[in-house]
Amino acid sequence: MHDNNFLKENNAKHLWHPMAHPAEMRAHPPKVLIAAEGVTLTDADGHKTLDAVGGLWNVNLGYSCDPVKKAIADQLSALPYYSAFRGTSTGPAVELSYELAQWFKEDGLVRSFFTSGGSDSVETALRLARQYHKIRGERDRTKFISIKKGYHGTHFGGASVNGNANFRRNYEPLLPGCFQIPSPYLYRNPFNETDPARLAELCAAALEDEIAFQGADTVAAFIMEPVLGAGGVIPPNENFMPKVREICDRHGILLIADEVITAFGRTGAWTGSRLWGVKPDLSCTAKAITNGYFPFGAVLISEKVAEVFENDATAFGAIGHGYTYSAHPVGAAAALACLPEFKKADVAANAAARGEELLAGCLGLKKRYDLVGDVRGRGLMVALELVADRTTKQPVDKKLISLVFETAYAAGVMVRVSGNNIILSPPLVITADDVGKVVAAIEAGLAAA
Repeated sequence: MHDNNFLKENNAKHLWHPMAHPAEMRAHPPKVLIAAEGVTLTDADGHKTLDAVGGLWNVNLGYSCDPVKKAIADQLSALPYYSAFRGTSTGPAVELSYELAQWFKEDGLVRSFFTSGGSDSVETALRLARQYHKIRGERDRTKFISIKKGYHGTHFGGASVNGNANFRRNYEPLLPGCFQIPSPYLYRNPFNETDPARLAELCAAALEDEIAFQGADTVAAFIMEPVLGAGGVIPPNENFMPKVREICDRHGILLIADEVITAFGRTGAWTGSRLWGVKPDLSCTAKAITNGYFPFGAVLISEKVAEVFENDATAFGAIGHGYTYSAHPVGAAAALACLPEFKKADVAANAAARGEELLAGCLGLKKRYDLVGDVRGRGLMVALELVADRTTKQPVDKKLISLVFETAYAAGVMVRVSGNNIILSPPLVITADDVGKVVAAIEAGLAAA
């Protein structure tokens, strides 16, 4: 292996980074990370930072979860790979499908289709939703409705239901038949509404209107994140997702919950759907399902959807979809090892408690720094939206938010910059002291800016 000087010298010269301009990465090389322990990262210069990003919303148990590492190593020794295509299963995949049916029973989810990650899971759910209606003879139901500011991965289907132009414009034209409604985004919305319950009503009415305009019998599914993540951490009013569920039921439309970020405790509940008291028809998961240690995902399927497929006697019920690494035995073994660790650490309860502390600390920063236009969050999903002017809500200059990032990093905390937002999604095992360090580092950044 090459030494750290080699890594720094060649950083961003041969590697293109996701979600970044190659020229910017060459001009301003990113941090080179070489080690991690607990909730702490170490870079190639030996600098240590508390990871307030949690990898990418996914290292919920931190970096030293030895039972998961051991499960991966043991499975590599026993059976490092075999396909799950028709004709073969592996032990870990069978066991994981059973366990997930128990863990997600309260959400009404009883079957699993395994994938390689979140974008794969979204693509799978979209395809299964269309297929569900074809089996039932409603073959005009091909359209999808989603939320502006929502994020659903980067495959063509997921990008087509994404509600952020920066994930769409460079790749258009995208999948036809995809439409978005306004986001329940209290800080910025087209209704200029400041009451969260009223905003939920208006967004739900927009969904009703879009369904009527498209024709209910042409809509396959509505997809949403229970708490919007990459769009800037937007928690809707508690009434919004239940209203969506009722509207979908009334019109025969499937509800897909994109829980790639929100499942496995991050919102302070086991799932984001459970947080709002809703049972989805399909649920997309990935990320924390293996604590980020192995690329793996799942689409969890309700009894209603499963029955239609399993009782079909035509070719329409055959699933002509899958991935080489679907149900990868090493990934399944990692996920199996994570489940008892989630319970042992009581991750949802800790996310709720630490999330309240983190949100309170960030609201304190808003009082002290005009640069902070809005603070919002739920559980260990928190965002600070930085503005140049609170009256106009003009986003802060890119150089200033970069200064906040660099200063916080120098002060010992890794945060994430997305547009004019500072996004925080630390591991769910952080302590109250860790929360204090995160808030102090961000304050140092705001003071510098």
